[in-house]
Amino acid sequence: MGSSSKDQLPPYPNAARISDSQCYSQYTASLKCLEEFSSDKSKCQEHFDVYKECKKKEREARLERNRSRSLFS
Repeated sequence: MGSSSKDQLPPYPNAARISDSQCYSQYTASLKCLEEFSSDKSKCQEHFDVYKECKKKEREARLERNRSRSLFS
C-alpha cells in the first residue's frame, strides 16, 4: 500500500455527504486512522476529538447564521 499525498484523500462512501463541510479533512483522517488501527480504536481518539470539535464549531456558526437570518427580525 503506497502513501498518497495529503491532498488526495481516499474515497469513503459516506464522506460524500459532508464533502462540502469545513470538517471534511478531519472526518476522512479519522476514517483513515480507523482503517489503520481497527484493532485499537483508542489510537484514533485524537482524530475523533479534533473532528468533534470542528463539527461543534461548524454547528455553532450555522446556528449563528440562522439567528441573523430570522424571518421575524
